[in-house]
Amino acid sequence: MSPVILTVQKGLSAMRRAGLSLLAHCLVLALAAPSGALAQGGPSLVRTDLVERREVAETVSVFGQVVATRESEVAVRVSGVVTEVRVETGAQVEEGAVLAVLDRELLQLELRSKQAALSEAEAGIEVAQAGLTLAERGFARVEGLRGTNAFSQGQFEDREGALARARGELAQAEARLLNAEAAADRAAYDLERAELRAPFGGTVLEVMVDPGEYVQTGAPVARLLDIHDLEIEANVPAEYVPAMAPGMVIDAALADGQPLQLTVRALLPTEYTATRTRPVRFTADLAALGNRVAVGQSLTLNAPRDVPRTLLLVPKDAVTQARGAWSVFVHEDGKAVPRTIEIGASFGAHFEVLSGLSEGDEVVVRGNERLRPMQDIAPEPVPAREGAAGTPDPNRPDAQADADRTRRAGLSAQ
Repeated sequence: MSPVILTVQKGLSAMRRAGLSLLAHCLVLALAAPSGALAQGGPSLVRTDLVERREVAETVSVFGQVVATRESEVAVRVSGVVTEVRVETGAQVEEGAVLAVLDRELLQLELRSKQAALSEAEAGIEVAQAGLTLAERGFARVEGLRGTNAFSQGQFEDREGALARARGELAQAEARLLNAEAAADRAAYDLERAELRAPFGGTVLEVMVDPGEYVQTGAPVARLLDIHDLEIEANVPAEYVPAMAPGMVIDAALADGQPLQLTVRALLPTEYTATRTRPVRFTADLAALGNRVAVGQSLTLNAPRDVPRTLLLVPKDAVTQARGAWSVFVHEDGKAVPRTIEIGASFGAHFEVLSGLSEGDEVVVRGNERLRPMQDIAPEPVPAREGAAGTPDPNRPDAQADADRTRRAGLSAQ
């Protein structure tokens, strides 16, 4: 600007040139003045949140995996030649669906043979029953002559022996009938089991036979996985297991970040010596995730390190560090009042407050980086809806990592 002024005012006197130069310098200073200085007449707009007490628990990240509660190799119950295989690997089957069929011809012949033997045994019962009836009548006639001259002791003994034999023959016939019934039932059982059916609904992971193969009783035909009954198993450090109990709900996340809530089902009473961990089983609504979940899939869960405690918490956005100390701005009567605080562990989006704040204190969480002590402020509280959604669960996976970062920051500041 000065060269332009000098060019325009080239013919003026030195006094006029000095006066114009002084005016231009004043204008430059006015334009260069900070805009904040012009706005110091009004309070600074900030956003605030409350210091509150909440029940929280320190957590540790533990890896778990999806496991199947029902996975089995479905085996044949009778020997025979495989005539049909009705499923293939990856097929979805319902409970009772036919997986494979064995040759039924020989089994049908065996059933007819056993049914014929059963009919013969039933006829034997009728013959034995008729013989017993005749023996009972003959014995009754001889016994009726007892006390008369016509009574013969020899005839009485013969009739008594004949009655005993008839009763024995009936007992034998009844036993043969029972054996025949059992044999017929077994033959019918074998024929029915010639069709191998799925014991539960699920996915066929592997087919182990082909048509034409002869299989012995107990040979596996297919491996079946129940995808509708999955659980999560995690090996939790033994020192943290006492903080868990059946029914407790904890947070977890799949490898892609999908959040998931798990419920403790059982604390298994075993411990792995090498890792000093104990297996814990969890249930979850895995079916809702569809094909995103597979047996063996890993996930990260937040195991509580101790029983939940009620702590005083301050939002992390309110806390700043300077000269080796942590501080916040507290809203008091329209002023930003600085407060030195002492913080503890990290819980999600909050720090534990050890000293310097009280429950209900209103702290600045937005705009605090530009505030000066005792500056006038116009606070806008965090909306209740946003506060609920924007306040992560203290037991989220990164809680421990946040705590470690906090401790490292504190050490570096010292």
